[in-house]
Amino acid sequence: MISEHVVANGCQLAVTVVPADAPGPVVLLRTPYGRHRLLGEARGWASRGFTCVISDVRGRFDSTGEFRPYAHEAADGAALVDWIAEQDFGGGPLLAAGASYGAHCAVVAALARPDVVRGVLASVPALGLGETAREPGGAARLACRLGWWAEHGGTARPRAPHDLDLLSELPVAGLIEQALGATPPGWDELWTAPRRDERLWDGVRDLRMPLLAVGGVHDPFASHTVELAETWGGPTRLILGPWGHDLDAREPGAALGGERIGSLYVRWARQVCDGISGNAAVIATDTHGRWRNLTPDRTRFDCTVTESAFTADPDAPFRSDTASAEPGSRALVRTEPLHAGEIAGQVTVTLDVEADVVDADWVVRIAVDTGQQVVPLAHAISRCAHATARREVVITTPPVGARVPAGARLVVEIAGHHWPAHARNPHTGTDPVRATELLASARRVHAAHLDVPWRPPGAGAVPPSDLLEPDQEVIPDVR
Repeated sequence: MISEHVVANGCQLAVTVVPADAPGPVVLLRTPYGRHRLLGEARGWASRGFTCVISDVRGRFDSTGEFRPYAHEAADGAALVDWIAEQDFGGGPLLAAGASYGAHCAVVAALARPDVVRGVLASVPALGLGETAREPGGAARLACRLGWWAEHGGTARPRAPHDLDLLSELPVAGLIEQALGATPPGWDELWTAPRRDERLWDGVRDLRMPLLAVGGVHDPFASHTVELAETWGGPTRLILGPWGHDLDAREPGAALGGERIGSLYVRWARQVCDGISGNAAVIATDTHGRWRNLTPDRTRFDCTVTESAFTADPDAPFRSDTASAEPGSRALVRTEPLHAGEIAGQVTVTLDVEADVVDADWVVRIAVDTGQQVVPLAHAISRCAHATARREVVITTPPVGARVPAGARLVVEIAGHHWPAHARNPHTGTDPVRATELLASARRVHAAHLDVPWRPPGAGAVPPSDLLEPDQEVIPDVR
C-alpha cells in the first residue's frame, strides 16, 4: 500500500494506492468521506487483480484546498487520471467508480478524460448541486440537505450530526447559519443552481464507455440513477435492488442469493476489460432475490376518489416522517381490487386537481392495501404553477419493485406538503427556500388514474448475475 500526495490544480490530493499482484486494470475511487473508509473495498479490488487508487477530494481529510461541493471534481479527477497513466501500475484499462458523491466524481472524470476512462461504475449517484437540492419535479429537499451540509459543509472533517429542530424556522436558506454560526462555501449556490446541470447530462449522452448504474428503490436519488442509465451513450447495465442509499449494507446478500453487491461490480469490471455491448436493466420485486426486467409497458388503472377535499396548511403540514395523516390533510384515491401481478418500474400518476393558490406542491404517496396490511411503495412530489385554479398534474415516481397479491388495491394519498423531507411550499409563488410568509391552500382532487409498469406474476424473471459473466468470487463490502 502506497500513500502520497498528487499536485493538482493548486492543491495536493491525498492518494492511497492498493496494488494488485501484477500490473493490469486500475479502479479509481474518490470520496469526501475519508479514503480510509474505502480501504476494505480497495483491498477487495486488488485481490481480484485490479489495482485500486483511492483519494480524498479537495479540502477533505488529507487533501489540501477548499472543499466546495461539486465545484472542482472534474478538473481534479482529470489530474488524477493523468497521474495514474504515468505510474508503473497504470498500463491497464482504467475504471472510474464511486457511490453517492463519489459516483459524481466518477462520471465527471469520464467526461474530462473520455479517451482514457474505459468504464464507469456509479452507485446511488448524487450527481450535482441542483440534482441533490431539488426533486425531479422541482420541490426543494430540506432534511437531507440541511443534515448533510451541517455535517460536511466547509470543513475538512465531518462535524457531529446536528439537531434538526431548526427545520421549522424560516427562511430555509438561513438554517445553515443558525446551525453552524456561518454559511459554508457552496450553500448559497446549492439553492440557486438549476435543477439539472445540463452540461453534465448533455455530456453523458456522448460518452461511449460502458456504465454500470446501481440504485435502490428506497434511495432518494433513484430517479436520477434511472435517468443516468437511460441518457448514457455507451453500453449500460442498470440494477435496482430493494435498498436505500446504503445499498446492501443492512441485509448483506438478501436480494442477491447470498452474494454481496461487490460481486456484481467485479463481474461487470471484468466484462468491461474483455468487451461489453448492449443495454439491460433489472429491478427487484421483493427483498429476497425475485428480479425482473424493467418494462416500458404501462397498464392504466382508473381510481375511485374516496376523500377529495383537503387543506394544505404549511403550519400543520402533511408529514414525511410518519405513515399516519391528520384528518383533512390529504385526499385519498384507490383502484379496484387487482389480479395478482408485479410492478417493475416507474409509476405515473395523473391528477385532475384544483387549488386556490398560484403555486402548489403536489405529493403522491402510493401503497398496496392487501386488506390485512398497507405496504408503502413510493412517493413523489412536484411543484406546479396554477395559472387557473383547476389543472392536470402529472407526477412520475421513482422506480417501484413490488409484488401485488390478488384482491389487493393500490392506494394513493395526495397532499400539498411532505415535510420535513421537503421545504414547505408557501403558496405565494416565492421559492420555498427564500419564503418567510406561509399561506394555507384549499385543494380538491376531481379524478386520478395510474399508469403502472405491470407484469403478470413471474414474467420476465432474470437475476442480475445473468446480465454479467458468472463469477463466484465475492468482494466483502464493495461500494
